[in-house]
Amino acid sequence: MENAMKADPSRLHVFLKEFFGYDSFKGDQEKIICNLLEGRNTFVLMPTGGGKSLCFQLPALMMKGTAIVISPLIALMKNQVDVIRGFVSEKTGIAHFLNSSLNKAQIQEVKADVMSGTTKLLYVAPESLTKEDNLDFLKETDISFYAVDEAHCISEWGHDFRPEYRRIREMVNRIGPAPIMALTATATPKVQNDIQKSLGIMDAAVFKSSFNRPNLCYEVRDKVDPDKDIIRYIKQNPGQSGIIYCLSRKKVEEVSNLLNINGIKSLPYHAGLDAKTRADNQDAFLME
Repeated sequence: MENAMKADPSRLHVFLKEFFGYDSFKGDQEKIICNLLEGRNTFVLMPTGGGKSLCFQLPALMMKGTAIVISPLIALMKNQVDVIRGFVSEKTGIAHFLNSSLNKAQIQEVKADVMSGTTKLLYVAPESLTKEDNLDFLKETDISFYAVDEAHCISEWGHDFRPEYRRIREMVNRIGPAPIMALTATATPKVQNDIQKSLGIMDAAVFKSSFNRPNLCYEVRDKVDPDKDIIRYIKQNPGQSGIIYCLSRKKVEEVSNLLNINGIKSLPYHAGLDAKTRADNQDAFLME
C-alpha cells in the first residue's frame, strides 16, 4: 500500500506520548497499530473502555493522508472528534465528521480541510458513503485507511444490524483501496466471520482482548412504579451521572421533565432535536 510505513516501536511511543500523553500501550494496542501501519487489514475485538479508538486514532495521526472512520452514531462521532481536537488543540481541523447534522457551509469547511491535508480523521456515517457527492469527494481524497467502528452493525446475526453497513465494501471499491480495520466490542465467531466476509478482509490479522470486566456490575430489578423507582435510585446515588434510555422521543422528554421537576438536573437527547440543541446537550453531559 502506498501509505503503508514500517512500524518503528520507538517512534510509536514518541507519538503516543506527544499526542495522548501516555507512556505505554495497553493490551494489544501496539501490535494492532503496527499491523495497520504496515498496510494489513485488521480485526479488533476489544471490550468497551479497552482502548479501541486509540488503535485507529494514533496511526491516523502518523500516516500520510486522511483516515475514514465509519461510525453509526452522530453522538459518537462528535464525542470522538471533540476528544481528538482536545489532544491536538492547535489544529481544530485535525478531525471532522461529515453527517446530516451539518449545514452546507459547514460541509464545505470540512471538505476544504480534508483537501488541504489538515484533516487526519474524517468520521462518516455509512449512509453518508452512499451519497454520490460524498463519493465523488472521497475519490479525490488521499485515504490512509478505513476504520469501521461498531463493526457488529454489519452482521445480520449481530444485535444492532444496520443494512447500510453491508454496502461498505462496495463503497470502498468505488472510492479506492486502502487497509481496513474493523473494530467491535461484541462479536460471536459467527458475527466475526460475517463482518470479515462482508468487508472482504478474510485475510485480516485478528486481535481479541479479555472480556473480564470486574469494574462493571449488572443488576435487573422488577418494574413496579418506574417514575418513583428512577427518582429514588438517582437520589440514593448523589454526585453520580448516568444515562436513561427510553423507547421513544416523547418518553425521553417526559422523563427529563420529571427529573428536573424533582430537582435532578437532566437534559433530553434524541434525533428529533435540532443539531445545535443536541450538540449543546451532549457537551453539557460530557462536561458534567
